[in-house]
Order: sequence, then structure tokens, then C-alpha cells
Amino acid sequence: MFKNARFAAATAVFAAFAVPAMAQDASTVLARVGDTEITLGHAIALRSQLPQQFAQVPDETLFPAIVQQLIEQEVIAQSTEGSLTHAQEIMLENETRNFLANAALMDVAQEAVTDESIAAAYEAFAAEYNEGDPVTEYHAAHILVRTEEERDQVVAALAEGREFADVAREFSIDGSAQQGGDLGWFPAGVMIPDFQAAVEALEPGQVSEPVQTRFGWHVIQLQEIRDASAPALADVREELVAEIQREATRTYIDGLSANTTVEDLSEGVDVNLLSDMTLLDE
Repeated sequence: MFKNARFAAATAVFAAFAVPAMAQDASTVLARVGDTEITLGHAIALRSQLPQQFAQVPDETLFPAIVQQLIEQEVIAQSTEGSLTHAQEIMLENETRNFLANAALMDVAQEAVTDESIAAAYEAFAAEYNEGDPVTEYHAAHILVRTEEERDQVVAALAEGREFADVAREFSIDGSAQQGGDLGWFPAGVMIPDFQAAVEALEPGQVSEPVQTRFGWHVIQLQEIRDASAPALADVREELVAEIQREATRTYIDGLSANTTVEDLSEGVDVNLLSDMTLLDE
């Protein structure tokens, strides 16, 4: 985005337009291009819109380059006055419309998210989650091996009275091995059918006979069973915030539309014209 070759010149611009710290605010003029002023506010706005890779670049490094960028953009923009093609004018209209709409929706979305709205959304979520028949969750551990020989070694080790977790750490090739084979909690339908059937056939504390699946041989220990409860607020907060914002922006748009004369005249238009860029040349 910024040209390294112009960095020295940009630094000179910075020095030329520096102003006393006491007088600086968003209206501070950094440059003039003809009669147009480029302010500190413009620079701040451009800084906020830079790609993520610039987030860690120090402001003292970015500042002169941003000023130069704004100057060059204004020089170019002034040169295009009255010379935009029909297609360019339409694209500019779309960009302006998109910016204004997004700015309004961002304000609505941010204002909609409060401690109170999140608490209410979670209460509704939890009530809906707990409606109907309870969902059973299983807490299990397993030992996964590839060969029948390894399977028999696992069975023999458990028959000797060794701790399940210790045998899992020694033999299992699954990513859960270092946690003693612990798979955590899961509802029915998450695991592959043969594995799930073996889990459901066990009582807490029991260990299954070896079960073969496409992954290899499993020896499973069922540890606990429970009825699932609604996830904690911290676990679903992001989803709730997104839903609150979706509803708020939808309500905002519907409210504006209801109080505005809107005519959708698109019915009957040839949809194949949508990709015909030559129409913008007219």
C-alpha cells in the first residue's frame, strides 16, 4: 500500500506540517491540496482501516506514509473530477450507499448489545434448551490401537488390574492418549455408530470388549452419564451477541422500510443482464 521509495519524501511532509502538540485534535490540518484540507481526523480514519498486518506497526512509522498516501489520493481524486465514466459513477454510488448503510447498522448493532440484552437472550436460550425430553451425555475414555496384537496387549494389561488411564498413555495412538484416553462429555450422534453403541451398552465404571471401527480397535471405559444442561453463558456468549445484533439490525431495517415508500420494480427484468457489463458503457 505504501511505497518504500517515497518514505523519505513522506517524512519531509510530516516535518513540514507538524504543529504544536497543544493545538492538535481531529481538525488539525496536516496538508492542503489545492483548496482541500487533509486533517488528522482523515489520517486516524485511514489508520483504522488498514489491513491487520499493519496493526503492530508503530504510529511514528505509519504516520508520514499515511499523510503521503492521503495527499496522493487527493491529488488523483481532484484530477478525476468530471471525468468519471458512467460505470465508475454507478460504482461510486454503490460504495457510498454501502458505506452509509454499514455505518448505520454498526451503530445499531453495537447499541443493541448490553449486559441486560445478553442476560435476557441467555435466559431465553436456556429455557428453550431445557424444553422437551432431556438429552443424555456420556463421559468416556478409550484406548485406540491398530493391530490385533496391540489389542490383546491392552486387554491383558487391564486384566492385570492396571489403571485404564495408564494403559491408554502407553498404548493408545489417539490424540487423547496423554489425557489417559479421556474424551470428555458428548451426546449421542457425535461418535461413529459402533463406538456409540458400545458406550451405551456400558454402565458407569465398566470397560467394553474391544470394538473394531475403521480407525482400529477401541477399548472403551464409560465414566459417567448425565442429562445435558444448557451451556454456560461464557460458552455461548458470542453466538448470543451475534443473534442480538442480527435481530436488532433486522428490526431497524424493517422499521425504516415500513416508513419509507419502497417500490420493487424488478419483476420481469431479464436476469441474464446482471452479468452484462457493456450496459454500463451506455
